[in-house]
Amino acid sequence: MLTLKTPAKINLTLEVLGKRPDGYHELRSVLQAVGMYDTLYFEEGRKINVAGTLEGWIPGDSLVSRAAELMRKKAGTRKGAGIRVDKSIPLLSGLGGDSSDAAATLLGLNRLWSLGWEEEKLAAIAAELGSDVAFFLSGGTALAEGRGELITLLPPLPRHWVVLMLPEVAPERGKTAQMYASLRGNHFTDGQTTRRLVEVLVTHLSFRPTMLVNNFENVAFASGSVLKVYREHIEKLGAPFVHLCGSGPALYTMFEEKARADDLAVRCLNQGLKAHVVSTL
Repeated sequence: MLTLKTPAKINLTLEVLGKRPDGYHELRSVLQAVGMYDTLYFEEGRKINVAGTLEGWIPGDSLVSRAAELMRKKAGTRKGAGIRVDKSIPLLSGLGGDSSDAAATLLGLNRLWSLGWEEEKLAAIAAELGSDVAFFLSGGTALAEGRGELITLLPPLPRHWVVLMLPEVAPERGKTAQMYASLRGNHFTDGQTTRRLVEVLVTHLSFRPTMLVNNFENVAFASGSVLKVYREHIEKLGAPFVHLCGSGPALYTMFEEKARADDLAVRCLNQGLKAHVVSTL
């Protein structure tokens, strides 16, 4: 049996530049893998069989099933596989769990079926599955451009401790598309904030939380929204800043010292908030 652990991600920046002629949105984002993992188990099989352990996770609706069938088609093989997904990354949270699982599926089947495909070929398949999937083939810190499928690896962010907070908001399918549809012209930016952060990482200058941005916050933190209330509450508990993970609803803040991250997480837990401390990878 082949076992792969695959991480969650946060968006250090997420800038939407505008709508493209193909109907997608042009974006520029710095993605950062963090130490919250799903685990996938692969074994030989006569057909594709995907199963999961988390209530509410539907194998047929997941990118894992799509990725496995697409790999089979591209390889022109009749081989199958049994794939079990043990999920720890919350569903539809903005932490990229489904995309991460899909990338692990591509990597796992490439090994299980002894295809020997290079990452470039896997990245082309990943782009057919979704915008974040290609990032998870390598993880770490990376710049995402285009609709998110064009990935450029960056020097790693100096180690930080991330407090992930999970508001009590019902998972909502199609959430990302709705967030894009809710953006207005004045919410679009020119990508300069992301460009400056890339410069800082490449030249090893000092990273500062003021460099972070997420254009979806214009919608998510609108006046009277549930997430706005959560953010303000978490800031009162001592978070120096609070940002949205992708299209949410998960929120995060970062510290250089683990003790400070642990202290905030305890404060959140004492207030009945779900919080996890993880490291950047």
